[in-house]
Amino acid sequence: MTVDSSPEGANEDGLAQGLNKRHIRMIAIGGAIGVGLFLGSGKGIAYAGPAVIGVYAVTGVFIFIIMRALGELLMYRPVAGSFAEYAREFLGPAYGFVTGWGYWITWTIIGMAELTAAGVFVKFWFPSMPQYLTALIALLALVGLNLAKVGFFGEAEFWFASIKVVTILALIGGGIFALVFNVGRAGQAGGIEYLWNHGGIAPHGLLAVLLAFQIVVFSYQGVELIGMTAAETKDRESVIPKAINSVPWRIGIFYVGTLIVLMSLFPWDQFSADESPFVKSFSHIGLPAAAGVMNFVVLASALSACSAGLYSNGRLLKKLAEDGLAPKVFEKTSRGHVPAAAIIASGTLMLVGVAVNAIVPEKAFSYISSVATLGGIWSWGVIVVCHLVYRRRVERGEAPASTFRLPYAKALCWATLAFLAALTILLAFDEGQRIALYALPVWAAVLIGGYRMSSRNAARKEHIPARAPSAL
Repeated sequence: MTVDSSPEGANEDGLAQGLNKRHIRMIAIGGAIGVGLFLGSGKGIAYAGPAVIGVYAVTGVFIFIIMRALGELLMYRPVAGSFAEYAREFLGPAYGFVTGWGYWITWTIIGMAELTAAGVFVKFWFPSMPQYLTALIALLALVGLNLAKVGFFGEAEFWFASIKVVTILALIGGGIFALVFNVGRAGQAGGIEYLWNHGGIAPHGLLAVLLAFQIVVFSYQGVELIGMTAAETKDRESVIPKAINSVPWRIGIFYVGTLIVLMSLFPWDQFSADESPFVKSFSHIGLPAAAGVMNFVVLASALSACSAGLYSNGRLLKKLAEDGLAPKVFEKTSRGHVPAAAIIASGTLMLVGVAVNAIVPEKAFSYISSVATLGGIWSWGVIVVCHLVYRRRVERGEAPASTFRLPYAKALCWATLAFLAALTILLAFDEGQRIALYALPVWAAVLIGGYRMSSRNAARKEHIPARAPSAL
């Protein structure tokens, strides 16, 4: 591996700008469509009934606010470390450390969850295949993909996302066709009235609707990954704003539109938390080999999300090393301008997920995904707080204004922070999600302890006294 301050074909961070408009558009779309939608929507429907459509829509509004805030920061100063670097700049080195390493851990955990899902999906074709073995093979393959040039990663994500998009559009189109022309059992019996004539829009009451927000949040995790691509994006001044501004219609079609069609084909009480509503719908609207095709799509979705997590973690760990917050070896890039050491380290820690699948395969996904949800809430909160501080500095003339601005920023940012705080409180009311709150003190202790241990190195990097006061 080589370390060159400005290698040929690379940017100032030593990373190649190998992602083009086509890649970024699909990475942005793919980040909003994952296993959380393909599987988690079944659990959301079981909780809230048709009201889950509103839960996805409301959460989507706040996701768009977060993405516009991030986009403004990216146009102000695109960096490889994304919002972890903004936390260091606007909130201080302590928050930069906690956010950077916290996000790295979050995506490591999400990667474990996606590997677990892959192990479950492969059992559809090979029931005797050990879940942990599938997870191990998938992990090794994805690490290899990420060690290749960034263009290969972008191309793989493009096709992964394309598969997901085509599948959802096929479901929406096929469902509408079945309903309009009374095709199949679902088309003959179904109708838009299913949304309100089976116990009402919110059959389990308001509390169940509120608890569904936690499930929906996991579905949206990954939309912020576009921030990690900024440093390796060609023509980012035009590409990234367009990708972010497409979030509302993506949410409208891929989440809200899909759920309306699903619950028009079948009453909400025919869906269950243990079954993908997509597989059920494809199987009952007359498409041949639907279950196998859908299983392949969901497997591709899981692999896509895990690959994106490895991409993100590699770039983030490299930036942490450059800031003196991680071992120097992770600064290095390969001849293809890829942070190989950081990617290998990230993949190595994901082996913990393989071990969990070997020990408690039936509970692995639930445990891992619930902890990842809290990490996502923290990351989104940091983006919003950094944006508020940045805007304050712009008003004081201490920072240049971005070319891509969030309208009504102050009011929308505070409303978003209130929403994220409410989500955290709701975790305590769900037995399945409560494990995330149990893990929070351990998570905090590890990160704060790690910051204090590395404070001398970080202080030298920031050229400040080693005993500078910290917020942590």
